Formats: sequence, C-alpha cells, structure tokens
Amino acid sequence: MNNETMTYDYSVVRQFAIMTVVLGIVGMLVGVLIASQMAWPVLNFDTPWLSFGRLRPLHTNAVVFGFGGSALFATSYYVVQRTCHVRLFAPLLAKFTFWGWMLIIVSAVVTLPMGLTSSKEYAELEWPIDILITVVWIAYAVVFFGTIAKRRVKHIYVANWFFGAFILTVAMLHVVNSAALPVSMFKSYSVYSGVQDAMVQWWYGHNAVGFFLTAGFLGIMYYFIPKQAGRPVYSYRLSVVHFWALSFTYIWAGPHHLHYTALPDWTQSLGMVFSLILLAPSWGGMINGIMTLSGAWEKLRTDPVLKFLIVSVSFYGMSTFEGPMMAIKTVNALSHYTDWTIGHVHSGALGWVAMVSIGAMYFLIPKLFDTEMYSKKLIETHFWIATIGIVLYITSMWISGIMQGLMWRAINNDGTLTYSFVESVQAMHPFYIVRASGGLLFLTGMLIMAYNISKTIAQGKAAVATIPQPAAAH
Repeated sequence: MNNETMTYDYSVVRQFAIMTVVLGIVGMLVGVLIASQMAWPVLNFDTPWLSFGRLRPLHTNAVVFGFGGSALFATSYYVVQRTCHVRLFAPLLAKFTFWGWMLIIVSAVVTLPMGLTSSKEYAELEWPIDILITVVWIAYAVVFFGTIAKRRVKHIYVANWFFGAFILTVAMLHVVNSAALPVSMFKSYSVYSGVQDAMVQWWYGHNAVGFFLTAGFLGIMYYFIPKQAGRPVYSYRLSVVHFWALSFTYIWAGPHHLHYTALPDWTQSLGMVFSLILLAPSWGGMINGIMTLSGAWEKLRTDPVLKFLIVSVSFYGMSTFEGPMMAIKTVNALSHYTDWTIGHVHSGALGWVAMVSIGAMYFLIPKLFDTEMYSKKLIETHFWIATIGIVLYITSMWISGIMQGLMWRAINNDGTLTYSFVESVQAMHPFYIVRASGGLLFLTGMLIMAYNISKTIAQGKAAVATIPQPAAAH
C-alpha cells in the first residue's frame, strides 16, 4: 500500500478551519454594525448599501453559511476520515467544495448590499448563486457519502449520521424553497405565491435551523466532546434515539413561525404540537453531551476548550426549551415580531453554534498544524469575554422583547392603545445599546481567537497523520 493511501487528507480541512475564523469575524463585524444602527440610526450614513435592510441578510448569510458552513465542512471532512479510517473520497471534488463555497460567500458579499435579493429569509441569494450552491452541495454529498461507502470500519459513528442527515435535508430544503422563475440575470420570482410561499419558506427556514444549525453541529458535539474530555459518549443508545427522534420531528415545526397569519389554524397548531414534542429529543441530546463528562468534571476547571464545548451544549438545552415554549400560541401572541425572537435566535446562534464551533476549532487547529495552541490563557480569556457578551445580548433582547409585546397590546379603558409605536421604540433604545455592546464583546473574543490561531499556525507545520491499517482498526 503506497503512502498516499496511508495518510488522512487534511489540506481541505485546514482551508475550511481557517476560513471559519475569518468569516466569523466578517459576519460578526457586520452584525455589530447593524446592531449599532438600531441604537444610532445615523450609522446608516445615508448610503443604500450600508442600510440595515441590505446589511442584515449579509450578516445572516455570512455567519450561518460562511462561518457556520465552513465549520461544518471542516469538522465533517475531519470526522468522517478519522472515524472511517480512510482518506476523503474524490479529493479534487473536496477542493472544489472549498473554492465553490468561497465563491458563493463572495457572491453574497457583492449582491446583497446591492439589493439583489429573493427576499426569502436565509435564502436571499438570487437564482444563479442558488444553482452554484446546489452544485457545490452535490459535490459535498458525493465526497462525504463516498468516504463512508469506502470505510474500513464496519460501524458508522453517530456523528456521521448527524452530518449525513444535515447534508441530505439541506439539499432537499434548498432546492424546493429556492424554486423560482428567472426574469433576468439577477431577478427571479418564487414559483409559490401567498401563504403557500410563506409555508414553504418557513418549512425551509426552520429546518435550516433544525438541520444546518442543529443536526450538523450535533455531529460536532458527538465527536469533539468525547475527544476533548477523553471519555466515551455517555449513552450511545440515547444518541441514536436522539438522531431519529430529531430527524422525524424537526421537519414539522416550521408553521410556528406563522402563528396568527393567513396560514390555516390546523397547520399552525400542528407546528406548535411538533415544536413541543421536539423538546424531548433535544434535551435527550443535551443530557447526553453534558453527561459525557461523568467522571471527568474536574477537567472543566483547567481546560478552556472543554468549557466552550460544554457551555455550548448548555445553551443548546436552553434554546431548545425556549423555542418550543415560544411556539405555544398564547406565548407567541406576546413574543411574535418582538426582540424576544432575536434573543432566542442568538442564544442558539452565539451560545450553541458559535461556541461549539470555536471549541472544535481550538481542538482541530493544533492537530492540523502538528503543534500546541500558542496560548491557553488567551483561550480562557476568549471564553469569558464571549460568555459575558452572549449574556448581555440575550438578556437585553428578552427584556426589550417582552416589554415591546406588553406595550403593543396595552389598551386603555376606552379600547384605545396606551402607547404609540414610537414610544415603544424609545423604550427599546437602552437595550439596543446593551445588545450592541454584547455583540462587540463577542467580536472581540473572535479577534483574540484569530491572533491566537495565527500564532499557533506560524509555529506549526502541515500535519501528516497516518491511517490505522485494517488489522489495527477497532
């Protein structure tokens, strides 16, 4: 057997790992700017491409698909090789996924500030870019499932089940929701209309959260927490139940975004019921992640990487309790259209997705560059700055959101509204300043990470890891 087949393919993993940090900074920088615009509108600079309406989709695309997507590509390519004891299938195709994905991100950075948008949340990119996404995604699926098909280990580790489900489901969601009739190079119209369009959009939108931002990152949790803790998964049986329950339940929860709209009542109620059921598998997974530390709790005191990973799972638990609760129609009557929703999204996005990605990158990068992290102290500093930033962000949005909801529905004895809309906006102002400060802290943490990781890469070299031979496989 020649040496080529004896070593893992880390080059594409390295590229995606580095871009995770870079795109995290870019996306969060735009986030801090638009959060600041909400507090100080003058920061729009009277410039169309710097306005909130154009930068907000750029922020979500950069953090979800740029930062989050790069983290998922990097970790899935790493984990599938390590757990299957083989090199990546079709390495040239894997390279194509990297450059193709970067081209998609650059296209978003150019088109969204120009106002070229399909106006569908998390699916704003216009039809030529949608086609490129589909091509890159098919290539990704071929590389990932091809690697699993040629595995030397009979067992398919649970992290790969989550990665696989995320790849297949996102493909289906993207193609169906983005179906459109192009009328020019940069303009198309959805093939759906009215409430059907909204229904398809939130079937896509909530499952982008459910599979892109949950199942994929659970794949990260199930590999990196046991690795960093040096402990086996707490319950392998629970992880399989978690997988199937999540896969069957999440797909129905989308209508909870459309309570009190033109969507039929029964569809809204179905979305609510499935959202409530979803609490069980989500908490099963959270308990499984945290209990993996059984017998190794003391490691949390000294290991900042483990802090990132475990705190992320705690935020996963909190967000997956809050989501079903907000899906209850009576709660939603208060929370709908308020900042509470933004607080909920960011407890998941910053607390769960970003923290678990950061922990995984701190684990991965020294391995990919055959060295130790430059500074453990800086990881610890990053952890505390990021955690304080998240807490400021989500608590300010909870308070602001509940206050908004109460102000909007307050009525006088004669049935007139107690507060004008402008009064509710005035009342939100201090909370928007706190939100922007929390975001700025989180961004500062990412800059510390970038410094630490660049120093780590500078002192290391491209790692070469050998694949265990079948006789030695376990």
